[in-house]
Amino acid sequence: MEHLTPARTTADSENSVQADQAGPRKFTNPFVTATGEARGHVDLARLETLWINTGTLCNIECKNCYIESSPKNDRLAYISLGEVTAYLDEIEALGMGTREIGLTGGEPFMNRETIDIMTLCLERGYNLIVLTNAMRPMMRFKSRLLALRERFADQMTLRISVDHYSRMLHEDERGPRTWLPMLEGLQWLSDNGFSIDIAGRTRWGENETKLRDGFARLFAEHGIKVDAASTKQLVLFPEMAPEQSVPEITTACWGILNVDPNSIMCATSRMVVKRRGADKPSVVACTLLPYSEDFEFAATLADSAKRVQLNHPFCSKFCVLGGGSCSAKT
Repeated sequence: MEHLTPARTTADSENSVQADQAGPRKFTNPFVTATGEARGHVDLARLETLWINTGTLCNIECKNCYIESSPKNDRLAYISLGEVTAYLDEIEALGMGTREIGLTGGEPFMNRETIDIMTLCLERGYNLIVLTNAMRPMMRFKSRLLALRERFADQMTLRISVDHYSRMLHEDERGPRTWLPMLEGLQWLSDNGFSIDIAGRTRWGENETKLRDGFARLFAEHGIKVDAASTKQLVLFPEMAPEQSVPEITTACWGILNVDPNSIMCATSRMVVKRRGADKPSVVACTLLPYSEDFEFAATLADSAKRVQLNHPFCSKFCVLGGGSCSAKT
């Protein structure tokens, strides 16, 4: 089940995992931590979820976007229907057993081939999750989305980014005049019977109970059919600040934290990206690290089944200690 817990360990446990030292030596050697211990790693157990980055262009520019999406950032180019088709063909040729395809951006609906890509994935029998801000780019495709809902309602989920239950803090992150267009799109999806869930953020320091209560009031006020108490329907992601000092993960951490490495996102997923100017897409380990060469494998899924060294602060903060996952699996 997709879930979020504020942390999988207490502060004392974190300190026992790895001294939280400042300085440039942390997260530099892929195999050894700053204190000389063997770095934690994750092997691909199975490819349950394949993420497709549709491109980094977005209609808005958030204050703390991990992928730096904006109306100008095209570091990841629009991926095409033909390129996605090739990866689905590879999944099926290799018998990889993948059950879920995820589309992320940028804003996926900026890419005019996204609806065709969604149709392809659904017609091939995959469960599909699309991460969107539900604003104008999505609303351009209302009639085609309704047609997909009629055919594939049980296979398709749209995850809407609602950073906070208050307009003030949502717009603090996403910019002015972003609240009402999001709310219009969210209400349209809910009123028309789409399977939706919500992605919120924890950057303002409120505890989980207060956040869920606030979202529950928002959903009730606007008739949004989302259960704020459900950790699947309302996902509260741990905040990731690149400048924040976090513990490194060692091979001993799995036992100390009682965490199974097979529960970490890169044990069951990969992401396809198309770099600006590249002849073809490539496969990376993680949705959170699309630009890092250390987490890029090759052009094919067959060549991406490699060990992932947890050599980035996001590995620690989001996945191991934060318990975060982008998938919609239950």
